[in-house]
Amino acid sequence: MPTVADIRAAEETITMLTAYDAPTAELVERAGIDAILVGDSMGNAVLGHDTTLPVTTEEVASRTAAVSRATDEALVVADMPFLSVGVSEAESIENAGRMVKEAGADAVKLESGPHTVSLTERLVELGIPVMAHLGLTPQRVNQLGGYGRQGTTEEAATEIAELAVAHEEAGAFSLVLEHVPANLAGAITDELSTPTIGIGAGSDCDGQVLVITDVIGLGDWSPPFSRQFGDVRGEITSAVEAYKEAVESGEFPAEEHSETVEEVEDVY
Repeated sequence: MPTVADIRAAEETITMLTAYDAPTAELVERAGIDAILVGDSMGNAVLGHDTTLPVTTEEVASRTAAVSRATDEALVVADMPFLSVGVSEAESIENAGRMVKEAGADAVKLESGPHTVSLTERLVELGIPVMAHLGLTPQRVNQLGGYGRQGTTEEAATEIAELAVAHEEAGAFSLVLEHVPANLAGAITDELSTPTIGIGAGSDCDGQVLVITDVIGLGDWSPPFSRQFGDVRGEITSAVEAYKEAVESGEFPAEEHSETVEEVEDVY
């Protein structure tokens, strides 16, 4: 089982995917993925929201517990949803601690900024491993005005680079870099001793993460920096249509799908 220490010291490329339920997590682990992120991306991916903002601490905790129960090998990282951290230190620690103590997560991920440096340090002091997240931080969609690439000016790139170093010094064991220029991600990767995990950040990061529904082709859209490696949407559609046809035609259930019991022959 990869541990936080293993990820921090990884010499081979780190693979990470999101998962939000037990059956998917089991398959992701079976494929040998190093880490599973129970992302607040569940808001868009499986809960029907337009953004990640409505996702609650309870929803992340419940789904993290499901993923933890279904896995033995992959590192399970719980994503801290909007306003679950940052309101107060005590509340932030309680919410993050719940993910580890009650839901079985191995670590938590924070959408990071200047306000999470000291929090990261405190969580690590208490034994809660922290994965930082810089670049495009979807919980700030209203502030950013959308999901565009971040770090495209010298000032913005410098801020991201400085925050990356600050979070490493605060004790974060890894850093997600989302939707930033590849050369910026590469420079940050070279600067840090802790690993970077990219999503829309080029190939020079120490690892990669994508949303599972994008990878398997379950949604009807995926971001330009992602790639669909399968067509689960098409497979589900075909299977459901076949089921409907079989029921309507009387083909299903067939004799082999049913059972008769002689003792109830005379009930009516």
